[in-house]
Amino acid sequence: MRIDAHHHLWDLSRRPQPWMTGPWADPLRRDHTLAELLPQLAAHRIDATVLVQSSSSAEETAELLAVAAGPGPVRGVVGWADLTDPALPATLAAHPPALVGLRHQVQDEPDPDWLIRPGVLRGLRAVAAAGRVYDLLVTPRELPAALAAARAVPELAFVLDHAGKPAVGGDDAGWAAALAALAALPHVSCKLSGLVTEADWTHWRPGQLLPYARHVLDAFGPDRVLFGSDWPVCTLAAGYATVHTLAETATAHLTAAERAAVFGGTAARVYGIGGTGEGAG
Repeated sequence: MRIDAHHHLWDLSRRPQPWMTGPWADPLRRDHTLAELLPQLAAHRIDATVLVQSSSSAEETAELLAVAAGPGPVRGVVGWADLTDPALPATLAAHPPALVGLRHQVQDEPDPDWLIRPGVLRGLRAVAAAGRVYDLLVTPRELPAALAAARAVPELAFVLDHAGKPAVGGDDAGWAAALAALAALPHVSCKLSGLVTEADWTHWRPGQLLPYARHVLDAFGPDRVLFGSDWPVCTLAAGYATVHTLAETATAHLTAAERAAVFGGTAARVYGIGGTGEGAG
């Protein structure tokens, strides 16, 4: 089973996406539907997907779960819930198994140490107890707190989104060191996703991005790396086909079994989807 472990859908008539601020987001400021994505999945032989939240909204999470309950490739949802809510265990228990994990836009929090606040750590432990995964949406600014949180909650499966958003073409020494430290923790995995939008959207070249992708693969190993398109956000810099080709190029040196892990096996195991019989924890 080939899995795209990271994409989004939204309907702006139902709710805004608060992170779409300024003219840079104009290309994204329209509805993006599963029907639009399906031909691209078929063209690249993608069998299943993980649909990821894009706003801090319980209502949006319910809508994404409704998509997963219908026909189509969505086999899991990484939704949103308030980690500091004392009722979080009950909230998680009420959701169907299709809710494979939670995520919060930590990168937008003013406090770079938000992840290690006591209330947040309690919430992360509740996520682990519920057998769900936690996706880390962080930049290099928040990577130290992400590392501390992962060390504090070793029973929770963490997935680092977009390789921690390195500053492609900038100072990446701190990112590389933090990524290696996270990779040393066996309960942390990493998505090979989102790199095109961390480079110059107009002038990026594969040669700029491949070293970052290969650092991810070297640090985590293929059995803890998950391919994700980050569609439609990726379209700010590249279409689905280009993103998929970039991932194929980055993994070309791997064995067939290792490539199968990156393009599906790891996601199936970590998120507990695809009939593997393994839980998300």
